[in-house]
Amino acid sequence: MKISIKKKYRFLLALLLLLSILVVIISNFTIEVSARGKTFTDPANTPKNKVGLVLGTSRMLVKGGVNPYYANRIKATIELYKAGKIEFILVSGDNGTIYYNEPTTIKKDLIKGGIPDEKIFLDYAGFRTLDSMVRAKYIFGLDSVTVISQKFHNERAIYLAEKKGLKAIGFNAEGITGKQGVKVQFREYFARVKVFLDLLFNTQPRFYGDKIEIK
Repeated sequence: MKISIKKKYRFLLALLLLLSILVVIISNFTIEVSARGKTFTDPANTPKNKVGLVLGTSRMLVKGGVNPYYANRIKATIELYKAGKIEFILVSGDNGTIYYNEPTTIKKDLIKGGIPDEKIFLDYAGFRTLDSMVRAKYIFGLDSVTVISQKFHNERAIYLAEKKGLKAIGFNAEGITGKQGVKVQFREYFARVKVFLDLLFNTQPRFYGDKIEIK
């Protein structure tokens, strides 16, 4: 019996969907396993590193109010610094326009939290997590780093860092529950798939630039 074109189309569509789901599952599993035992929530149990790398995000929500992901990263960074687990802070974020500057905004809030100005360095070209990790190694000369963000983000950053020759651990800022948290977690599944595409195609940071020594 001949299979109709419509049935063939449905079969191929179902196969494509199944393969897509498998890619998402495998990508997420690989990154989670790779980062296992490398993220921490208690400063007392967190290994020391010279530099803590804060991954930038928007300070304000589109609908108004402070972004809780941002606020919790600031809190975690201050906590880790005051616990003596990092000596310097590298803030890496988007500075795409004169009206949007993640690194400078984060620096101001860190200083308000008691961290000295001279202990904070800024990476204005951390447009993506990939850029932040590669630039931490090749522009700022780091061999190891403590990444500061939410756990799901730290896991992805650690995987990318180690693939680029940078030893990394993560200090987990508090996560977010509810509708906002679910939305971000859902996007993270696909961000992890993109990690493997970037590695496959050897995607490079948007900018490199002159080297900067953290001291």
